[in-house]
Amino acid sequence: MKLWHSPASPFARKVRACAIELGLAGRIELAVVTVQPSKPNLELARENPLIKIPALKTDDGSVLYDSRVICEYLDALGGGNRLFPASGAARWDALRRQALGDGIMDAGILRRYELAQRPEALHWADWLAGQQAKVDHGLDAAQREAAGWDESFDIGHITLACALGWLDFRFPDAGWRATRPQLDAWFARVSLRPSLAQTTPHA
Repeated sequence: MKLWHSPASPFARKVRACAIELGLAGRIELAVVTVQPSKPNLELARENPLIKIPALKTDDGSVLYDSRVICEYLDALGGGNRLFPASGAARWDALRRQALGDGIMDAGILRRYELAQRPEALHWADWLAGQQAKVDHGLDAAQREAAGWDESFDIGHITLACALGWLDFRFPDAGWRATRPQLDAWFARVSLRPSLAQTTPHA
C-alpha cells in the first residue's frame, strides 16, 4: 500500500496512528507530498481528484480518501472492530468523537490558512474568531468527557489526540490546557503510545 501524506497533517497522522495500532505500518509506503489550497498539486490530482491528503493506494490499486474512509479500511484489514466498534452505543460514541476531533482540526486548519496564506492586512477577524470558537467549543466538549475515558483507544480517541497534537504544533501558545485539566492529563497519557509518539507532527 502507499500513503500520500504530509508529516504536518493531522488527518494523515490519524491514518498513520491507526496503521501502527493495527500492526499494519510495515505494509504501507509513505509518500510525502505538499498541498496548498492556492496551488493545486497536479501529480496528487491523478490519484485523488480532491487533491487532498491523506490518500491511500491499496494493494489492488484502488485509491481511498479521506482519513475516515482510510482508517475504517485499515481497521477491516486488521481484523475488524478493533478501532471501529461494530455496533451499538460504543460505535456511535467512537464515530461522534471522531467527528468532534475532525471538526476541531478542520476549524484549526481553516484558521491557520487565513493567518498563513492571506496577507495580514486582509485577515478577516470575524472568520478567525468564528473558527476559534469551533475549536474552543470542541475542546470544552472533550474536556467534559475525558475523565470518563478508560484505557480504550478507538478511532474517536485517536482523532482527538491528533487534533490536540496539531494544536500544540501549529498554535503552541494557545493555552488550551489552562481550563481543561482532564483533557490535558488524558493527552499526556496517550501521547506515550507508540502510535502517537512515532507520528509527532513536524514541518
